[in-house]
Amino acid sequence: MPRITSLHWKVLECIFLKDAFVFDHQEGSHRRYVKEGLKRPLIIPVYKDVDVDIIRGLMRTAGMSRERFFQLLAECK
Repeated sequence: MPRITSLHWKVLECIFLKDAFVFDHQEGSHRRYVKEGLKRPLIIPVYKDVDVDIIRGLMRTAGMSRERFFQLLAECK
């Protein structure tokens, strides 16, 4: 399994939109995404390089496995 590396926020947005998340709104440099059945929204910062720790936290909040993440990443690159 490859390593998770920092990514541009637009790539992360693509990954989570393909996983049925919907853009809700933006406050400053943070975009909010919601998904039916999840209590907490995802907050993706609008950064050129989103850090690995933030990506892992987003995956944990979304309940996304590493396999699913890399599958969607391949579709978004």
